[in-house]
Amino acid sequence: MFRSKWLKISLVLIVLVALLAGCSSAPKQEAKGDQGQQSAGQKEITLNIATATTGGVYYPLGGAFAQVWNKYVPGVKASAQATAGTPQNIELMRAKQAEIAFGQNGVSYYGYKGTEQFQGKAYPELRAMTALYSNVMQIVARKGAGIKSVADLKGKRFAPGAVASATEINSREILSVYGLNYMKDKGEVNVKADFVDYNAASDLLKNGQGDAYLIAGGLPTAAVMDTCASADVEVISLEPEKIKEITEKFPWYFEVVIPAGTYKGQDKDVHTVAVSNLLLCRADLPDDLVYNLTKALYDHHDELVAAHKAAKEMTIQNALNGMTVPLHPGAAKYLKEQGLNVDVSVK
Repeated sequence: MFRSKWLKISLVLIVLVALLAGCSSAPKQEAKGDQGQQSAGQKEITLNIATATTGGVYYPLGGAFAQVWNKYVPGVKASAQATAGTPQNIELMRAKQAEIAFGQNGVSYYGYKGTEQFQGKAYPELRAMTALYSNVMQIVARKGAGIKSVADLKGKRFAPGAVASATEINSREILSVYGLNYMKDKGEVNVKADFVDYNAASDLLKNGQGDAYLIAGGLPTAAVMDTCASADVEVISLEPEKIKEITEKFPWYFEVVIPAGTYKGQDKDVHTVAVSNLLLCRADLPDDLVYNLTKALYDHHDELVAAHKAAKEMTIQNALNGMTVPLHPGAAKYLKEQGLNVDVSVK
């Protein structure tokens, strides 16, 4: 009887211990369960960021954008893709092979409206998130080639950019005010063109195989730094009257100065033109996603500047500069919260 009574007491104690252990551990199990459900239920959002060639600014800055978004926007997995530039970026978004893209102002407008090289191929679903920084037109010539002005490119070997890239379009527009042309279907050809990317253009000058190139990028641009550090070259200024003609004919250009000392051997200011760069996206991206992406860029602006100096120009005050395509509603909401007038009409 004593043994039976003791056995009953032991069983009761075991049950009580089990109950107490269960009560104390239940909250921990429930917390893990909640986190597990949240992670499992959260859909990963893959973002392909179309940039440009690796020798410019778009690509490294696009990589910095991806890092910020992956770090601060839950569920986002972003990566930067090297491309031929704005025209290809627009086509990638049209084909839904990219969600986000960098784009030059004027060329983005051509794509949105379906004009110039996008004739008959308007992309009305193109949207903007914010303006970024200025793309400066940098014309670099090999010393000894007899080039002191763009006018001197006549008969010379010139790298205008990769075929149908935004830079190539810039070259075409700028050379046109000097009566110069390298396109066989655009009239008399009086400039010999090498349609190559930034790094290859730099190599041509360094090897003495080319006379000059035009590169469009934020200051400083990696390929221009490489050329100036490795070859005997100079950065060419545009004449005041030509700057006026360019900005009147193509109103998205504006005058800028490349400060002396920006590049090795550049001992004086260089006068040229620039266009704004835009961060573009597809209209079908969710409003809350675009809002969070835009917010993350400005909340962590210091990390972008650490990645490339060109991001210094990317401020709330400049967010609507040169906007030629409609804002995405998600971006518009964020910028409006920052006190900007987001009623931007595109004609």
